Amino acid sequence: MLKIVDEKLSGFLFVVILPFLLFFMSYYGFESSYAKLKSMEEPPDFMFSSVYAYRVIPNFLMMEVFAFVNFVVDNYLFSLKSFLLKNGTLFYHSIFLINAIFFVASSLVLNKILNFKSEFSNKKFRRIFHLLAVFFIVIVQYVPTNCDLISIFFYVTGVWLTLKYYHHRKNIDFLLLCLTILTSTFVRETSCLNIAFFAAIFFDFKNFKNTFYWKEIFFLIISFVLPYFLLKMMIPQNTSFFEGIYFVKNFTSLYNLSGFLFGFLAFYFVFQLGNKEQQGILKKYLFFSLPYLGMITLVGLFWESRLFLPHILSGFVVVSHQFKNIQQHK
Repeated sequence: MLKIVDEKLSGFLFVVILPFLLFFMSYYGFESSYAKLKSMEEPPDFMFSSVYAYRVIPNFLMMEVFAFVNFVVDNYLFSLKSFLLKNGTLFYHSIFLINAIFFVASSLVLNKILNFKSEFSNKKFRRIFHLLAVFFIVIVQYVPTNCDLISIFFYVTGVWLTLKYYHHRKNIDFLLLCLTILTSTFVRETSCLNIAFFAAIFFDFKNFKNTFYWKEIFFLIISFVLPYFLLKMMIPQNTSFFEGIYFVKNFTSLYNLSGFLFGFLAFYFVFQLGNKEQQGILKKYLFFSLPYLGMITLVGLFWESRLFLPHILSGFVVVSHQFKNIQQHK
């Protein structure tokens, strides 16, 4: 009995408390000259008039949590207000609260994934992989936003449902995956990578006709495309789905080149840890995610290395997972 309690306490400290403390340190112990969220008194206008306007779920949560924090501080924590303002505006604390919740939720989902059909029988190896994944999430928070960690939560949830569907073939898992992608598209375009991950798991170049799940892929694509274009109709404004063209800047700026090198080396490091089958899946994942990689090359900034985070996390998931031959599922 004591051993079970000790294991549960140890798991809680490792999966929830340690990641939260790391995250807290990144937001309040390190200063970023790249993003000015810490000094913003209220949500900036560009979040409602630029590409961020299409990220409706993060914007809704941001406004609600910001109002809630203001209400609590003004009515119940007024004596602490001066202390809180010394460490950032109430808006910044609101962004931290949202991201901390979804970061811890992502950590919990990652823990379930890494312990599901794991390649490693030794629990210590699974915890090392979990810790590395958490560190990578924290490291890229030098560019804090109101949407990235929400999108990461939905992404790893989609990965979890994909793996469950791969092993158990339950329609409920696939339906939940479609709903996850649909909802996630109202957060950020990262949801399209769940389709790439699904295709990488199920696609077999050697047996093209028999092993590629065309019907499932069609429904996943619809789950992404439908909300993606509905957003343009729901929010009619002179706003593009991107802020600018940064292709040249990505390959001429030292900062952007270093960001690209970080993303490449991080993924390559994880790739090298996998066996031949796992490396094959990661190669397919890169292939199917080429549209996403092309878009961030064209309209994203490599210095914002959080854009590579789904690929790095997918690497940790794949190299720690025990896959069976797809033929066994036919």
